[in-house]
Amino acid sequence: MGEKKVFSSYLTKLSVFSTVALMASAFTLAGCSTETTVQSSPTKQKVQPVSASKADTNVIYIVMDDTGYSDFGSYGSEIKTPNIDRLAENGLRYNNFHATPVCSPSRASMLTGRNNHAVGMGQVANFDFGEEYPNRRGAIVPEAGTIAEVLGENGYINYGLGKWHLAPTTELTPAGPFDNWPLGKGFDRYYGNLEDSSDQYRPEMTEDNSLLPWVEEEGYHYSEDIVEKAQQYIVDQVSVRPDQPFFLNLAFGAQHMPHQVPQEYIDAYDGAYDEGWDVIREQRFEKQKELGIIPEEAKLAPSNLGVIPWDELTEEKKAVYTRFQETYAGFLTHTDEQIGKLLDTLEETEKLDNTLIVLISDNGASSIGGENGSTNQSIAYNTLTESFEDVEKKVDLIGGESTSSDYPAGWAQVSNTPFGKYKNSTYAGGIRTPMIVHWPNEITAKGEIRDQFVHISDITASVYDALEITPPKTLNGVKQMPVTGTSFVETFNDAKAVTKKKTQHFEMSGNRMIYHEGWKAIAVHTKGQPFEDDVWELYEMEKDFTELNNVADKHPKKVKQLVKLWEKEAKENNVYPLTDHFLNAIANLPPDNLRARKTFVFYPEMSHLSESAAPLTTNRSYDITIPITHSAEDEGVLLALGNDKSGYTLYIKDNKLVYEYNAGTVRYRIVSEKELVAGEIEVQFSYEKTGNNQGIGNLLVNKESAGQGEMTTLPFKTSFEGLDIGQDLYYPVSEAYAELEEFSYTGEIDQVIYEFEEASIDTLQ
Repeated sequence: MGEKKVFSSYLTKLSVFSTVALMASAFTLAGCSTETTVQSSPTKQKVQPVSASKADTNVIYIVMDDTGYSDFGSYGSEIKTPNIDRLAENGLRYNNFHATPVCSPSRASMLTGRNNHAVGMGQVANFDFGEEYPNRRGAIVPEAGTIAEVLGENGYINYGLGKWHLAPTTELTPAGPFDNWPLGKGFDRYYGNLEDSSDQYRPEMTEDNSLLPWVEEEGYHYSEDIVEKAQQYIVDQVSVRPDQPFFLNLAFGAQHMPHQVPQEYIDAYDGAYDEGWDVIREQRFEKQKELGIIPEEAKLAPSNLGVIPWDELTEEKKAVYTRFQETYAGFLTHTDEQIGKLLDTLEETEKLDNTLIVLISDNGASSIGGENGSTNQSIAYNTLTESFEDVEKKVDLIGGESTSSDYPAGWAQVSNTPFGKYKNSTYAGGIRTPMIVHWPNEITAKGEIRDQFVHISDITASVYDALEITPPKTLNGVKQMPVTGTSFVETFNDAKAVTKKKTQHFEMSGNRMIYHEGWKAIAVHTKGQPFEDDVWELYEMEKDFTELNNVADKHPKKVKQLVKLWEKEAKENNVYPLTDHFLNAIANLPPDNLRARKTFVFYPEMSHLSESAAPLTTNRSYDITIPITHSAEDEGVLLALGNDKSGYTLYIKDNKLVYEYNAGTVRYRIVSEKELVAGEIEVQFSYEKTGNNQGIGNLLVNKESAGQGEMTTLPFKTSFEGLDIGQDLYYPVSEAYAELEEFSYTGEIDQVIYEFEEASIDTLQ
C-alpha cells in the first residue's frame, strides 16, 4: 500500500518503556501536576478511592460504530470475531440491549448515564439547531458529568481513544474552545479523531488538546494505531502506578464508513458471500436460534423496502455487491484482532480478571450506501447516488485508500438480522445492538445470555453501582442532574433478575418510540407532517421479538397509556421541541455559532483546520481573496479543503491560477486565461450562487476577471477532510498535483480572506 501518513511523531512499542512517561509519573507521585496527567493534581490525590473490595477494578468501554445486531460470531455471524467471542464466552451477552439511533446521542448517554436529550445531545454533534433547540446544540451540558469526571473524583485515571464526536464540530479548531473536548470532560489523556468518521489510512488525529503533525509511516491503519496507544497507556499505568485503577474508553471508527482494511483481510472472505444477502440473512437467523441469542419462536423480519432479492440481480451486480461485504467482513475481523491485542495486554499485565469490560455498538447498521453501495462517502453523505457503472469501475479498489466505501443497504439488512429497518430509525434495526459484559472477578455465570431490557444510559449507572460509587451532587462547581440510567448489576449472576428498568423513551429526527414493561409503541412519522398526525403502532415484546405484529387496534387503551407516558418522559428529559430536520441542519448557522461570521482571515502558518470548523461555502455566495508575492517560477497550493473524494482547491501551476471543485462524481476546473504577473498581486475566487447548489465560479487577478465557469456543488457537506493554507495535506484534492506530495506554494502568502454577505444562516425554516 506504500507509505501512509500518520499523526504521531513516534509510535511507541510495548517493549520499550517511555522515559517521558516515567518522568511524568514520578512528578505525579510527588504530587506535582503535569500537562499529560491533567487530573493527577494534589487535590485528586486526596480523594479516597472506592471501597476496598472494588478499589482495584478497572473499567473499559469498547464501542463499535454502526455494527449490526448479528455481526459478531457470538451473535450469529459467519464473520470471524474470535476475540469478541472470547469475551462473550467468558462473560455475558445481552440480547435486549438498546442504544439510540445514531452515534453522538448514544455516546453522550453512555458516558453520562443519562438520557441523551436531557444532556443536550438530541442529534449528532455536527448539527447546531440554535437556541430554540437547547437539546440539539451538539454538546454535553456541564450539569451532566461524564463517567470520566466522576471516576476521576474517585481516584481513577481516565484514558480516551478513538472517535469522540461529542463536541460541537465547529469547536474542533487548533484554538479550541476545548471544554467539550475529551480533556474538558474528565479524561486525562486522549488520542483519536474528534469528528464523526475517520479515514482509516489518513485520519485527522488529535492527542490530548493538540492536533497532531503530519508524519509518514508505512502500513498505517487507524484501528491499529489507537489500540497500540491504548496498550501503551495501560502498560505505563500498571508499571508506574499499579495500585491506581483506570477507566479506558476505546471507540473504534469501525464499522462506520469508510470501510477500509488491508487487502489480505478482504481476500480472506473471497467467495464467502456468493450466495447473497438473502441466504446469509437466513443462515444468521438460524444460527441465532442455535446460539439461543433469539427465541426459538422468533420470526425473521421481512426484507426492507428497496432491497432487491438477490436472485433478481445481474451477475455483474452480484460480483460488485459481494466485494463490498467481503470488505466489511474483513474490516470487522481486523478490528477484532486489535481487540485481541488489547486483551493480551490486559492478560500480560494481570489486569484482565479485575477489569470490567463493556462492549457495544452505538446503533444499528447503516443503509446510507443505498442500493448499489458507495465508493465515496461524500456522495453517500450528501444523499446522492453513484451509478452502478461508476461503482463497478472501482470494484477492485474497494477497501483501499482511493475509495471511502460503504456497503449496499442489502448487506446492512443482514447486519441487523433478525430485525427490520436501519440506523436512524426507532425500530429495532436502528436501536437494538449487541452488548457483551466481561468481568471475571465478579461474573461467575460465564457464557450466558441475558434478556432483560437494557438501555445505553444504564451502562454507566451499572458501573457506579458495581464500584459502589455515588455520583456527586456537585461536580466542578456545577450542580448535577440525577443519573437516570438504571443499574443492571443484579443480572450479572442471576439470569432471572428483575431489573428496576420499567420505561425508556426514544426520539430521533422526529421518530419516536416508548418502551414500558414489555410493550413498545412506535410513532409512524412522515417528514414535514405535523407530529400530532402520527399514527402509533404497538408491539408486545415477550410474544413478538422482532416487532412484526402491530396490535394497536387490539389494545387502544395501552396505546393511549404509552403515548401519554412518552409525553411525560419527553417533558422530563428535554426532548421538546420536536423537529424532523436532519441533514439540512448541518448548514444551519445560528448567530452564536463559531462559523457565523461574515469574514474569516487565515494566515499561512495556521494549522490544519477541520472541515466542520472551516468557513461554510455550501449553497451561498462568497469571495476568497489571497494577496501573494509571486514570481513566474512559483507554484503550489494556495488553499485546499477536502481530498480526492470531494473538496476544492486554489493553486498555481505553469504560472496560471487554477480553481478546482471536486463534487465526487464530477470535477469543475477553471484556469486563468493569462499567466500571472510577478510581484505583489491579489488573486481571488468569487462564487455567485444562481440556484439551489448551483452557481458561477469566477477567477480574478488584481480584481480583473481571469476566467469563469458554471458549477453544481454538494448540498450539505463539502468533504470529510479539512482546510490547509499554502499546501494540501492528507489526500490531494486535484489530480494535477497528486504526485507532488503537499505541493506547497513556493511564493509568499500574506493571508487568506473568506467573505460572505450574511454571517448567520437559518436552514430550519
